[in-house]
Amino acid sequence: MIRYVALRLAGMAGVLLVICAVTFTIFYVFPADPALQACGKSCTPERLAMLHHQMGLDRPLWRQFTGYLTGVFAGRSYGEGALAVQCHFPCLGFSYQNNTPVWDLMMRRLPTTLSIAAGAAVLWLAGGVAVGVMSALRKDTLLDRTMMVGTLTSASLPIYFTAMTLTVLVVQVGGLLPYSSYVPVGQDPAGWAKNLVLPWVALALLYAAMYARMTRASMVETMAEPFIRTARAKGLPERTVVAKHGLRAGLTPVLTVFGMDLGALLGGAVITESVFGLPGLGRLTIDSIETSDQPVVMGVALLAAFFITFANLVVDLAYAVVDPQVRFS
Repeated sequence: MIRYVALRLAGMAGVLLVICAVTFTIFYVFPADPALQACGKSCTPERLAMLHHQMGLDRPLWRQFTGYLTGVFAGRSYGEGALAVQCHFPCLGFSYQNNTPVWDLMMRRLPTTLSIAAGAAVLWLAGGVAVGVMSALRKDTLLDRTMMVGTLTSASLPIYFTAMTLTVLVVQVGGLLPYSSYVPVGQDPAGWAKNLVLPWVALALLYAAMYARMTRASMVETMAEPFIRTARAKGLPERTVVAKHGLRAGLTPVLTVFGMDLGALLGGAVITESVFGLPGLGRLTIDSIETSDQPVVMGVALLAAFFITFANLVVDLAYAVVDPQVRFS
């Protein structure tokens, strides 16, 4: 197991290095000039040349890339002498438009995104798996058809439509909840949850529908396997057969997709954060794209890639816990 984890960590580092090289090349070969964007409206040729030198854009591309990698692992400074700006480890670039290291900008927004992703993931995984299991156990009945039609309808609704509908019905008409805003969980746990209920539900309705259909298909196939018939022949209670044998084996494909979805969501729920006006990584990405703040966009892309690769590693390790067949293979 230790050898397996070590190999997977090495593979994850290789993937992140490739993604870092690709995103760096894309953003720094683009026609848009980050120095010109940071220079402002009253830009002069002298100030533009100074910014090019301070940002290292007058160096060969390979030196810019090696300097970027050095900053990620050891920190770096931008500029020279009195104009030097220190960017501490882990340095994912420096935003001259915000006059702040990219890492600091992301860490200010990350708690909001983590709160949205964690709460929504719990809701959609629990709800989707529960509906999928009930539908599979009542295959081809009225309950099964009703649930599948409901999930299909929920999955067909765009997230922005669901979010706006919930806001109108729950906040404006019903007055049951306040408009969503972010309250730190350590400051007010009740207020934190109360302000994030609508984003959680909006995301959960979309994802739970897909997970319900996936769980149903997996459970229908698993419950027809020979080891399920053997478990029933031994006289085990049906609840034990479903929960201990059927569900654990049927959850393997669900976990795979869950790792991808959660990892991607941790990189920023762009539409959800924009509709509800929440200051997360998704909103930071949209603002940075609009202002052509390339270091921030690249930093968020790398952070999202890390979350996805790390989530896949965790899911692979969870297979051994969920499905005993993986431990013996």
